[in-house]
Amino acid sequence: MKKYLAEMIGTMVLVLMGCGAAVFAGTGQPFASVGTLGVAFAFGLAVLAMVYTIGKVSGCHINPAITLGLLLSKKISAKDAGLYMIFQVIGAIVGSAILYVLAKDSGSTTTLTGANGYTDLLPAFVAETVFTFIFVLVVLGVTSKGANNQFAGVAIGLTLVLVHIVCIPITGTSVNPARSIGPAIFQGAEALSQLWLFIVAPFLGAAISAVVWKVIDTEQE
Repeated sequence: MKKYLAEMIGTMVLVLMGCGAAVFAGTGQPFASVGTLGVAFAFGLAVLAMVYTIGKVSGCHINPAITLGLLLSKKISAKDAGLYMIFQVIGAIVGSAILYVLAKDSGSTTTLTGANGYTDLLPAFVAETVFTFIFVLVVLGVTSKGANNQFAGVAIGLTLVLVHIVCIPITGTSVNPARSIGPAIFQGAEALSQLWLFIVAPFLGAAISAVVWKVIDTEQE
């Protein structure tokens, strides 16, 4: 149970800090603007902090797409994977609820999800698939046998920063189904209508990364 609770807490922190940066300090807000780069670093630093906090407990997935990638790579059992995903979503909902309470009377004009919105589904779907693929591939690589695992958290956190820098203008960046589910519940109909994309595309990207890593991993030879 400890590892499931760790995943819940880690995902809560990710959503609260990452989406919180977008809501309170994103471009166009009445607060000090940190812009795209600041929001990107908020997500990356949240992951970095959690890796070194709960990594020893649960491995710090805090993302159903990462859990799926590790499941398909046979690094986690189906039972644990299912429970990880459930607790990740619960954590995202808790983090979103806290953020909702903080933001509802703040004067912020950014949506709770931090997304920019889009009109063309294809670029959004491609972006979420490709960037999740890259992110999960890095996770599989830096946590694999023979890798320099001591700095895995740094590599994962900085990769998420990089992903956000490029992807925020396209979709607002999810690459994490739980991170989208939690805020969408509080955002309402528009976010919920788009939610399928932010679940399907990241899972597809994660599945592709597991296949690609199996092909290129030297341990598979």
